[in-house]
Parts: sequence; structure tokens; C-alpha cells
Amino acid sequence: MFKRNKPSATDRKRELFAQGATQSLLKNDMKNFHSLSQLVLSTGGLRKTASKHSKTTHFEIEILDAQTRKQICIVDKVSPTSTLRDVKHKFHKACPQWCPSRIGLQLEHGGPFLKDYVNIQSIAASSIVTLYFTDLGQQVFLAEYTGPLLIYLIFYMRLTYIYDAKESSRRFRHPVVHLACFCHCLHYARYLLETLFVHKLSEEHTPLKNLIKGCAFYWGFTCWIAYYINHPRYTPPSFGNRQITVSVLNFLICEAGNHFINVVLAHPNHTGNNACFPSPTYNPFTWLFMFVSCPNYTYEIGSWISFTIMTQTLPVGIFALLLSIQMSLWAQKKHKIYLKKFDSYVYRKSAMIPFIL
Repeated sequence: MFKRNKPSATDRKRELFAQGATQSLLKNDMKNFHSLSQLVLSTGGLRKTASKHSKTTHFEIEILDAQTRKQICIVDKVSPTSTLRDVKHKFHKACPQWCPSRIGLQLEHGGPFLKDYVNIQSIAASSIVTLYFTDLGQQVFLAEYTGPLLIYLIFYMRLTYIYDAKESSRRFRHPVVHLACFCHCLHYARYLLETLFVHKLSEEHTPLKNLIKGCAFYWGFTCWIAYYINHPRYTPPSFGNRQITVSVLNFLICEAGNHFINVVLAHPNHTGNNACFPSPTYNPFTWLFMFVSCPNYTYEIGSWISFTIMTQTLPVGIFALLLSIQMSLWAQKKHKIYLKKFDSYVYRKSAMIPFIL
């Protein structure tokens, strides 16, 4: 029989130490597993929140010129809930020369203009949206001034459905009829060219609201004026060629003065600042700025008074009177703005007529 040896004290210590090390390793493994699981859960939560944030994307609106198709600006950080009205206001901040009422945006070149209440998300196929811009203010003024130019030429040709054919062929046209046609066409041709290349329309102006009223006024009076002047029974001025010559010369002077004043108002002056405070230049036609605040209105009224004397017709006189009343109101309003805005403004200046109004 073999005797079983009792474990010594050192062996017992070794066994206890081994058991303790094993338990500590197990505890450490459990801690590591717990921390790893927490890390996995936390990263999963981050992914969920990141995916939520990725859904709320912003759009980038690229605005191109409808005629040249060149890029005008890019409106970024547009939220999906934004409307086209919001885009127009942001576009106005980037390009202040166009107020929101003058901005026409199209989704396709030549397509219909989008309404202000249209949501950006409803028209967006991707995060980048391309829109085509058209200046509606310029289009309105082109419509107002193109109509009188064409209407007058129709009456000047004395078409058979307007005038009697036999009477038109029998009656001789006085030279003032041809001069009146030339002056009238020159006036509105200048308007059209300045609208395209010179004028910078006011930001406060809302031409869309005034389209019907403006076209009715200009087109209606043009029909009335052209009908009388080009009528076969039209009688020339009472004082003959002297009256016609003086009025034509004055008309041309006023037209030239009006053009040069508009150029000064539209472009930077000699001081390098914008012409918000009008001042005369070396051009003699601009020296009227020393006496009135709105010499462009003065020249405009002078043109129509000259045209009235030249043709000696009642419709032209009524048109010139109504236009003078309207422009005097505009001139007084601008004159008050100049007086409030500029302390150094000459207070003895008149609004439109030197020393009178």
C-alpha cells in the first residue's frame, strides 16, 4: 500500500494563486466583453443619428441667364421646405440690381415661369437645381414702348381698313406728317434702346402691377394721336414752316438732353460713386442738374410740348398735359427724398421746372 503524501504548504499556495489568477482573468474578460458591447451599441446609435441628419439635405440653385445661358449666381443652402419666393429673395441679396418682383425663373429654357408658392423639393431632381432667369421689368417696358412704335407706323401707312382709300390717294401729305412720324419713332426707339442698354430700373418699382395700366395709356393715346396726324383731312400748323422748324429743333434738343441725363443717372459719375446724388458733368445737356432735381422729366415734357406745337393737334396736347401732371408728382417725390437723404443738397433747387416747380 502506497501512502498518500500530504500536499505541502508551498503547493497549497500555488494552487490558491492559480485559482485566483483564473478568476481574475475571467472577470477581466467579462469586463472587456461588456465594454466592447457598449462600444458597438454606441457606434450603432451614431450611425442612426448620422443617417437621420443625412436625410435633411440642402439644395444648391444654379441660376443662368435665359438668353445667353451664362451663369449669373449660385444660391446655396436652400432648405427643402423653401419656396421659389425665398429663392428670389436670396437671389436679390446676391444681385441687388434685380428686385424679387422683376425676377422670372423657369425650370426649362423657354418654359413657363414658375409661381412663387412652388416648393423647391417638388421641382428638384437632384441636390443641384438649374433655373433660367428673365428680367420681367425689362420685358414690361419693352412691351410698353414697342406698342406705340408699331401702332404709329400702322396709321402712317394709311391702311384701307382705317382710312378711306380714295380719300387717302387724293389728298397730299404735308411734310409735317413725315416729320411727326420721324420724331415719334425716334422718341420710342430711344426708349427701347435705353431700356436695353442704359436704364437700371429702380428696386422699388413693380412693373408687373403696372403693365396693363401702362400699355393702355401709351397704346391708347398713340392710336388717338396717330389717327389725327395721319388722317387725310389733317390740317398743318397755323404758322407754317417757321412753327414746324422751331418745334422740331427744340424736340431734338430735348431728346438729346433726356438721353444724356439718363446716362448720368445710370452710370457712375466723375466722383466714382453711384449717381444717387445727381450732379452735372462737362456735357452742357447735364447742366440742368444745377437748377432741378429731375431734369430727365423736364426734357421729357419739353419733347411732348414741342411735338404738340409741331403737329398742332388736341390729342397730343392732352397727352402732354397728363404726362406733365404725372411726372411732376414723380419729380416732387424724388426731390423730397434728396432733401431728406443729403444734408449738403442745394435747397433752392426745384423739382422739375427751374424756379417754379
